[in-house]
Amino acid sequence: MGLTSAIEKAWYRRSPGWLWLLLPLEGVFRVLSALRRRSVRPVSAEVPVVVVGNLAVGGSGKTPLVLALTEALTARGYRVGICSRGYGSRAPSYPYFVTNTSLAVEAGDEPLLLARRSGVPVVIAPDRPLAVSYLRDQCQCNVILSDDGLQHYKMARKVEVVVIDGTRNLGNGHCLPVGPLREPPSRLGEVDFVVVNNPGQGSPVGEKMHLKPMPLQPLNGGAADSDSSVWRDDVRRVHAVAGIGNPARFFSTLRQMGLELVEHPFADHHKFTRDDFQFAADLPIVMTEKDAVKCGHLGLTNAWYVPVTAELPADFLDRVIAAIEH
Repeated sequence: MGLTSAIEKAWYRRSPGWLWLLLPLEGVFRVLSALRRRSVRPVSAEVPVVVVGNLAVGGSGKTPLVLALTEALTARGYRVGICSRGYGSRAPSYPYFVTNTSLAVEAGDEPLLLARRSGVPVVIAPDRPLAVSYLRDQCQCNVILSDDGLQHYKMARKVEVVVIDGTRNLGNGHCLPVGPLREPPSRLGEVDFVVVNNPGQGSPVGEKMHLKPMPLQPLNGGAADSDSSVWRDDVRRVHAVAGIGNPARFFSTLRQMGLELVEHPFADHHKFTRDDFQFAADLPIVMTEKDAVKCGHLGLTNAWYVPVTAELPADFLDRVIAAIEH
């Protein structure tokens, strides 16, 4: 087990174990985080900004929620824009307008996924207020969703939504480096909405969200497969590939779809190469949609991805819109 894996395992135990040795560093982190939040002056956005973020490092299910909010707001007549940091992106310049044909290496995986699925303007910039002003001035957006950015205090916001992975919750409850949190659990009491993705035992109180898998899509185009009928009846075993914050959540979804897995977890935002898919057994490859946007150029055959949609309480989206309009 590598050091990174050992740390992550300790983060999601009830007790931090040997990470108690880093408790003084957690104290420093908390103080610096609080000071930074108080000292940074937000840049006025002039339009409502909704931040969809999380407290813990890694994935929690924010992107499907951003897509659900985009659809609901667009249906109400809003001109929606989405901003993101574009983690791992190497755009020629910032702010960078992401299109369906952008390269994942330039746009980042999540912004490219959002651009392809949402049909609304998506702009990335490490300095999020720059992305916000671009969407407002160049795209005439009158409401902006920020994919992540809860701790980007320079970005003014009207509504804060925190998404929590219900299979891992808040881990051991400690901030970095003793635990996985970027801010203490008390921060949940300050946000407008808490959404728990696939809530389980010990999950915080919040809106319940479940991610519903859609029909499998071929990586390189073609017809969707609604019932896996394109595979022989005896081919239910697949190579399951996930380069997301919590690969186990994706693997659980595939099992619920009736598939048997050879698991291949990768680090979040992993930059895939053809060598990553040199598997011994010749089986179909099934990956997340977030990974698929980075793998279309690799020439993989018999490769599929699983889009998901967010299932939420019937009135949740209406309450978020009411908070925007208040």
